[in-house]
Amino acid sequence: MMGKHKKVVPDTSVLITQKLSELVKAGKLLDVKIIIPRFVMDELQAQASRGRDTGFRGLEEVKTLRNLPKKYKITVEIDGRMPTAEEINLAKKGRIDALIKEVANKKKALLITGDYVQALVGEAEGVAVKHYPSTYEGGVGIEQYFGKDTQSVHLKVGVNPMAKVGKPGKVKLVELSDKPVKEKDLKKIIESVTSKQRTDENSFIEMHKHGATVVQLGDYRITITRPPFSDALEMTAVKPIAKKRLEDYKLSKAVIEKIIGTSQGVLISGSPGSGKSTFAAAIANKLAEMGKIVKTFEQPRDLQVDSRITQYAPLSGDWEKTSEILLLARPDYTIFDEVRTTRDFKVFADMRLAGVGMIGVVHSTDPVSAIQRFVGRIELGMIPHVMNTVIYIDAGKVGKIYDVSLSVRVPTGMKDDDLARPVVDIRDFETGQLEYEIYTFGEENVVIPVKDVEKKNSSESPLRKLAADALYKKLSRIDKNIKIEVLSDNRILIKVRNELIPKIIGKKGANIEKLEKKIGFSISVEPIEETMKTEAPFDVYEKGASYYIDLGSEAAGKFVDIYDGKNLILSVEVGKKGTIKVKKKSEIGRKVLAAVASGRMKVFY
Repeated sequence: MMGKHKKVVPDTSVLITQKLSELVKAGKLLDVKIIIPRFVMDELQAQASRGRDTGFRGLEEVKTLRNLPKKYKITVEIDGRMPTAEEINLAKKGRIDALIKEVANKKKALLITGDYVQALVGEAEGVAVKHYPSTYEGGVGIEQYFGKDTQSVHLKVGVNPMAKVGKPGKVKLVELSDKPVKEKDLKKIIESVTSKQRTDENSFIEMHKHGATVVQLGDYRITITRPPFSDALEMTAVKPIAKKRLEDYKLSKAVIEKIIGTSQGVLISGSPGSGKSTFAAAIANKLAEMGKIVKTFEQPRDLQVDSRITQYAPLSGDWEKTSEILLLARPDYTIFDEVRTTRDFKVFADMRLAGVGMIGVVHSTDPVSAIQRFVGRIELGMIPHVMNTVIYIDAGKVGKIYDVSLSVRVPTGMKDDDLARPVVDIRDFETGQLEYEIYTFGEENVVIPVKDVEKKNSSESPLRKLAADALYKKLSRIDKNIKIEVLSDNRILIKVRNELIPKIIGKKGANIEKLEKKIGFSISVEPIEETMKTEAPFDVYEKGASYYIDLGSEAAGKFVDIYDGKNLILSVEVGKKGTIKVKKKSEIGRKVLAAVASGRMKVFY
């Protein structure tokens, strides 16, 4: 019982824990008037409007109290005025709590709270207070689902509880029970999590948005989602099961020196759950042992690192603001756990170029994909300056290690020295073997496997495919039915409607010449056979320094195609006198002479 008090005033914290209805049903709170300050109702409504489960639980508690059976002799009254705008702004500084104490004092009622600070201040001010700690017996409740090798637990209303169990690379999903999770049970666990977070100095809310909350509870990272964001109430709890030293990976002296020897850019890549963050934490701890100033960028902050390492979250939700503060702290190294968005990549690059040793963790299915995620986000030539080492983690072990550098040369597979350009070389660190190249081809940055380019006669050569794709992208604007055949590593044949050939070749071959320089292939143009024109009779004679092809006055003003067998020599408009003039010493003149001499020359209208 509540002793002599016939009136009680609950605050927000005790309504959220639904402690009052529990006390009533247990016979410990009977024959009293429950006065709920208007401030409390407004706060619960505001929380519910933002999608917070605490708001809904508090409002449900008020509803439950109103509907209690008459035998308990409980009456509920909403009392007090609406809070002012200033009071709302000062809510986080304790103004609302102060107003609730004023109501209890004015009504000569017992203040019931689950907040220790509120209870302590109330007692100091002479207000009658009863404190019920907002925790549940048996701890948080989520621990019961975790075993020695449990990586994560997945609880969803209406679904059997599931867990991922095993070491990195050998993880399996198992059912923890054949009984579906009930909503009331999951809500109780969620409330126990949020309650402990308020009192545990090692716990905090990492993120809260409408329908989703991320809580760091000691070693546990807990994600809570609610409708309408998710189709049902769900909780996912993750706990690191492995904490390793860098020595545990049994790396060669050369590899360790590559990673921690000097300030540089390192990318740690791998698929989800492969052990990337564990490896990053091992590097961070090793650097701290070496007397380096190490910081981390994390959201959420769950790396298992030494206490000497400060873990930063995005300041006001912005990594760029965090980086500005971080540079003032002058770190030797920064661990950027989970580089995801374009903004993340740019912050990573800016800090590396500022001279900070950067170690980034990136999701990717292979080490080259991690590098590709930088392509297009920063200038191609800057990539080796931002990150020069890529480490792939597979099943908790170090797999492939790539060394990234920049050179200016002709890419593998190209012939002409005029095609030299900046090339990002990706080499196997252990063997020094060149495995990939990144360079600008046409209008795009491309990643080319060198071993495939070296297959000279392969029709699947990526260089040939790139050349064909680049030409098609450029010329399909003229004709979508254009056909492109890659004849060799330096020659391409274009087949197009006959009437479009002059447009593709351009005046004096200017268009073709520009295309050849761009893609590094020699290009021939032929008409698609079904679009060939009618063959026309002609005479060839020479006069002075020129050859004249006479087609007769009826051909004047018409476009004709001149062939040496199947090879197109020239597409041109016939002059007013029905003739075409070609200089003897020109390339076209020499081709015309050869075609006439061999008897293969043909002309088509």
